[in-house]
Amino acid sequence: MHQRIGIVGVPPLAIIEAITREGDILIDLDEPQVQASLDQSASRIPRVYCAILRTVVLNCMHLALDRVYIDVGPGKCDCALHTAEVLDDMLRVPVIRTRNQDVHAFGYPLCISRIPLLEKFRRITKGVQSVQPYPVLARCEPECGFWGVPPRDFSLLSLFPDTTHIFGWTRCMENKTPANFDLERAFDPNIPTVFFSQSFCAKAALAKHLAAKHPRGIAIDCDVSAGSSTRAKIEAFLELSGLEPGNRGGD
Repeated sequence: MHQRIGIVGVPPLAIIEAITREGDILIDLDEPQVQASLDQSASRIPRVYCAILRTVVLNCMHLALDRVYIDVGPGKCDCALHTAEVLDDMLRVPVIRTRNQDVHAFGYPLCISRIPLLEKFRRITKGVQSVQPYPVLARCEPECGFWGVPPRDFSLLSLFPDTTHIFGWTRCMENKTPANFDLERAFDPNIPTVFFSQSFCAKAALAKHLAAKHPRGIAIDCDVSAGSSTRAKIEAFLELSGLEPGNRGGD
Protein backbone atom coordinates (compact mmCIF):
# COMPACT_ATOMS: atom_id res chain seq x y z
CA MET A 1 0.00 0.00 0.00
CA HIS A 2 1.39 3.37 -1.00
CA GLN A 3 2.29 5.75 1.81
CA ARG A 4 1.48 9.47 2.03
CA ILE A 5 4.75 11.35 2.48
CA GLY A 6 4.82 15.02 3.43
CA ILE A 7 7.77 17.19 2.43
CA VAL A 8 8.82 20.61 3.71
CA GLY A 9 11.28 22.67 1.72
CA VAL A 10 13.45 20.77 -0.76
CA PRO A 11 14.64 17.42 0.62
CA PRO A 12 17.81 15.94 -0.93
CA LEU A 13 17.35 14.42 -4.36
CA ALA A 14 18.24 10.95 -3.03
CA ILE A 15 15.22 11.07 -0.72
CA ILE A 16 12.86 12.19 -3.50
CA GLU A 17 14.23 9.44 -5.71
CA ALA A 18 13.64 6.78 -3.04
CA ILE A 19 10.08 7.96 -2.42
CA THR A 20 9.15 8.01 -6.10
CA ARG A 21 10.79 4.60 -6.63
CA GLU A 22 8.47 3.14 -4.00
CA GLY A 23 5.50 4.76 -5.72
CA ASP A 24 4.50 6.67 -2.58
CA ILE A 25 2.37 9.81 -2.71
CA LEU A 26 4.27 13.07 -2.21
CA ILE A 27 2.47 15.97 -0.54
CA ASP A 28 4.07 19.43 -0.52
CA LEU A 29 3.28 20.73 2.96
CA ASP A 30 4.56 24.23 2.10
CA GLU A 31 1.46 24.73 -0.03
CA PRO A 32 -2.15 25.01 1.22
CA GLN A 33 -3.61 21.51 1.13
CA VAL A 34 -6.67 21.92 3.35
CA GLN A 35 -9.61 24.32 3.57
CA ALA A 36 -9.11 25.57 7.11
CA SER A 37 -8.28 28.83 8.82
CA LEU A 38 -4.57 29.46 9.27
CA ASP A 39 -5.39 30.76 12.74
CA GLN A 40 -5.82 27.15 13.85
CA SER A 41 -2.04 26.77 13.72
CA ALA A 42 -1.62 29.43 16.44
CA SER A 43 -2.00 26.76 19.12
CA ARG A 44 1.18 25.12 17.83
CA ILE A 45 3.30 27.84 16.21
CA PRO A 46 3.54 31.63 16.78
CA ARG A 47 1.69 33.96 14.44
CA VAL A 48 4.99 35.80 13.89
CA TYR A 49 6.34 32.80 11.97
CA CYS A 50 6.01 33.09 8.19
CA ALA A 51 2.78 31.98 6.53
CA ILE A 52 4.60 29.09 4.82
CA LEU A 53 5.64 27.36 8.06
CA ARG A 54 2.24 28.12 9.59
CA THR A 55 0.73 26.43 6.53
CA VAL A 56 2.98 23.40 7.12
CA VAL A 57 1.66 23.04 10.65
CA LEU A 58 -1.96 23.56 9.56
CA ASN A 59 -1.61 20.85 6.91
CA CYS A 60 -0.14 18.44 9.44
CA MET A 61 -3.03 19.11 11.82
CA HIS A 62 -5.54 17.90 9.22
CA LEU A 63 -3.80 15.46 6.86
CA ALA A 64 -3.26 11.75 7.39
CA LEU A 65 0.46 11.25 6.75
CA ASP A 66 2.77 8.27 7.11
CA ARG A 67 6.03 10.21 7.23
CA VAL A 68 7.37 13.76 6.97
CA TYR A 69 10.70 14.93 5.57
CA ILE A 70 11.66 18.49 6.48
CA ASP A 71 14.78 20.32 5.31
CA VAL A 72 16.33 22.06 8.32
CA GLY A 73 19.63 22.99 6.68
CA PRO A 74 20.85 26.16 4.96
CA GLY A 75 18.49 25.46 2.07
CA LYS A 76 15.51 26.28 4.32
CA CYS A 77 15.79 28.24 7.59
CA ASP A 78 16.38 27.95 11.33
CA CYS A 79 12.65 28.34 11.91
CA ALA A 80 12.14 25.09 9.99
CA LEU A 81 14.39 23.36 12.54
CA HIS A 82 12.19 24.64 15.35
CA THR A 83 9.04 23.71 13.44
CA ALA A 84 10.40 20.18 13.01
CA GLU A 85 10.51 19.88 16.81
CA VAL A 86 6.88 21.02 17.02
CA LEU A 87 5.83 18.47 14.37
CA ASP A 88 7.80 15.70 16.09
CA ASP A 89 5.80 16.21 19.27
CA MET A 90 2.52 16.79 17.44
CA LEU A 91 2.50 13.85 15.03
CA ARG A 92 2.53 10.11 15.62
CA VAL A 93 4.58 9.45 12.50
CA PRO A 94 8.32 9.85 11.87
CA VAL A 95 9.47 13.44 11.27
CA ILE A 96 12.82 13.13 9.52
CA ARG A 97 15.13 16.14 9.48
CA THR A 98 17.26 16.51 6.36
CA ARG A 99 19.97 18.93 5.29
CA ASN A 100 20.01 19.33 1.53
CA GLN A 101 23.58 20.00 0.40
CA ASP A 102 23.06 18.83 -3.20
CA VAL A 103 25.35 20.61 -5.66
CA HIS A 104 24.47 18.99 -9.00
CA ALA A 105 22.92 21.78 -11.06
CA PHE A 106 19.79 20.95 -13.06
CA GLY A 107 19.55 24.41 -14.58
CA TYR A 108 16.64 26.83 -14.48
CA PRO A 109 15.00 26.99 -17.92
CA LEU A 110 11.58 27.80 -16.43
CA CYS A 111 12.94 30.83 -14.59
CA ILE A 112 14.06 32.47 -17.82
CA SER A 113 11.29 31.29 -20.15
CA ARG A 114 8.40 33.22 -21.69
CA ILE A 115 5.58 31.66 -19.70
CA PRO A 116 3.09 33.39 -17.38
CA LEU A 117 4.87 33.91 -14.08
CA LEU A 118 2.19 32.10 -12.09
CA GLU A 119 2.56 29.03 -14.31
CA LYS A 120 6.34 29.15 -13.95
CA PHE A 121 5.98 29.00 -10.18
CA ARG A 122 3.47 26.18 -10.36
CA ARG A 123 5.83 24.09 -12.47
CA ILE A 124 8.87 24.89 -10.32
CA THR A 125 7.17 24.00 -7.04
CA LYS A 126 5.74 20.82 -8.59
CA GLY A 127 9.22 19.98 -9.88
CA VAL A 128 10.48 19.47 -6.32
CA GLN A 129 8.70 16.12 -6.40
CA SER A 130 10.65 14.90 -9.45
CA VAL A 131 14.20 13.74 -10.06
CA GLN A 132 13.93 14.22 -13.82
CA PRO A 133 15.78 17.04 -15.66
CA TYR A 134 13.68 19.90 -16.96
CA PRO A 135 12.80 20.10 -20.65
CA VAL A 136 14.72 22.56 -22.78
CA LEU A 137 12.88 25.87 -23.14
CA ALA A 138 13.72 28.95 -25.13
CA ARG A 139 15.10 31.84 -23.11
CA CYS A 140 13.22 35.12 -23.36
CA GLU A 141 14.66 38.60 -23.06
CA PRO A 142 13.63 39.81 -19.61
CA GLU A 143 11.63 42.97 -19.02
CA CYS A 144 11.58 42.64 -15.24
CA GLY A 145 12.62 40.31 -12.45
CA PHE A 146 11.04 38.57 -9.47
CA TRP A 147 13.55 37.68 -6.75
CA GLY A 148 12.67 35.57 -3.76
CA VAL A 149 10.66 32.65 -2.46
CA PRO A 150 7.36 31.32 -3.83
CA PRO A 151 4.60 33.41 -2.24
CA ARG A 152 1.84 31.66 -0.35
CA ASP A 153 -0.61 33.68 -2.43
CA PHE A 154 0.23 32.87 -6.04
CA SER A 155 -2.38 35.32 -7.32
CA LEU A 156 0.02 38.27 -6.99
CA LEU A 157 2.17 36.65 -9.68
CA SER A 158 -0.50 37.47 -12.27
CA LEU A 159 0.54 41.13 -12.01
CA PHE A 160 3.83 40.46 -13.80
CA PRO A 161 4.52 40.13 -17.54
CA ASP A 162 5.42 36.76 -19.08
CA THR A 163 8.89 38.18 -19.73
CA THR A 164 9.70 38.18 -16.00
CA HIS A 165 12.84 36.27 -15.03
CA ILE A 166 12.88 34.53 -11.62
CA PHE A 167 15.81 34.92 -9.23
CA GLY A 168 16.53 34.09 -5.61
CA TRP A 169 15.62 30.93 -3.74
CA THR A 170 12.98 29.98 -6.32
CA ARG A 171 15.74 29.74 -8.92
CA CYS A 172 17.65 27.54 -6.47
CA MET A 173 14.54 25.36 -6.20
CA GLU A 174 14.40 24.77 -9.93
CA ASN A 175 18.15 24.14 -9.99
CA LYS A 176 17.59 21.60 -7.15
CA THR A 177 20.34 23.27 -5.08
CA PRO A 178 18.40 25.10 -2.33
CA ALA A 179 21.54 25.85 -0.30
CA ASN A 180 23.40 27.55 -3.20
CA PHE A 181 23.73 31.02 -1.69
CA ASP A 182 25.71 32.42 -4.62
CA LEU A 183 22.84 31.54 -6.94
CA GLU A 184 20.26 32.84 -4.48
CA ARG A 185 21.79 36.31 -4.14
CA ALA A 186 22.31 36.80 -7.90
CA PHE A 187 20.19 39.36 -9.75
CA ASP A 188 20.17 41.29 -13.02
CA PRO A 189 20.86 45.02 -12.45
CA ASN A 190 19.59 45.87 -15.94
CA ILE A 191 15.91 45.08 -15.32
CA PRO A 192 13.46 46.42 -12.71
CA THR A 193 13.16 43.78 -10.02
CA VAL A 194 10.76 43.07 -7.16
CA PHE A 195 12.58 41.49 -4.22
CA PHE A 196 9.89 39.46 -2.48
CA SER A 197 9.76 37.76 0.90
CA GLN A 198 7.05 36.41 3.16
CA SER A 199 6.44 38.56 6.22
CA PHE A 200 8.47 37.37 9.23
CA CYS A 201 10.83 35.39 6.95
CA ALA A 202 14.56 35.65 7.66
CA LYS A 203 15.13 36.13 3.93
CA ALA A 204 13.51 39.56 4.22
CA ALA A 205 16.89 40.92 5.35
CA LEU A 206 18.57 39.72 2.16
CA ALA A 207 15.65 40.96 0.03
CA LYS A 208 15.92 44.44 1.52
CA HIS A 209 19.72 44.45 1.21
CA LEU A 210 19.74 43.41 -2.44
CA ALA A 211 16.90 45.78 -3.33
CA ALA A 212 18.96 48.65 -1.92
CA LYS A 213 21.93 47.62 -4.09
CA HIS A 214 19.81 47.23 -7.23
CA PRO A 215 19.51 50.41 -9.36
CA ARG A 216 15.82 49.66 -10.02
CA GLY A 217 14.74 47.36 -7.21
CA ILE A 218 12.00 47.37 -4.59
CA ALA A 219 11.56 45.14 -1.53
CA ILE A 220 8.03 43.79 -1.01
CA ASP A 221 6.71 41.47 1.66
CA CYS A 222 3.29 40.11 2.50
CA ASP A 223 1.90 37.66 5.02
CA VAL A 224 -0.90 35.21 4.26
CA SER A 225 -2.40 36.88 1.19
CA ALA A 226 -1.51 39.76 -1.07
CA GLY A 227 -3.81 42.59 -0.04
CA SER A 228 -4.68 45.71 -1.99
CA SER A 229 -1.70 47.63 -0.55
CA THR A 230 0.82 45.01 -1.70
CA ARG A 231 -0.77 44.78 -5.13
CA ALA A 232 -0.82 48.57 -5.48
CA LYS A 233 2.89 48.78 -4.66
CA ILE A 234 3.76 46.18 -7.29
CA GLU A 235 1.48 47.76 -9.91
CA ALA A 236 2.91 51.22 -9.28
CA PHE A 237 6.47 49.91 -9.48
CA LEU A 238 5.81 48.16 -12.78
CA GLU A 239 4.07 51.22 -14.22
CA LEU A 240 6.94 53.51 -13.19
CA SER A 241 9.27 51.01 -14.88
CA GLY A 242 7.36 51.36 -18.14
CA LEU A 243 5.48 48.08 -17.82
CA GLU A 244 1.76 47.51 -17.65
CA PRO A 245 0.76 45.31 -14.70
CA GLY A 246 -0.50 42.02 -16.03
CA ASN A 247 0.91 42.82 -19.48
CA ARG A 248 1.86 39.74 -21.44
CA GLY A 249 5.06 41.13 -22.81
CA GLY A 250 3.44 42.83 -25.81
CA ASP A 251 1.48 39.78 -27.03
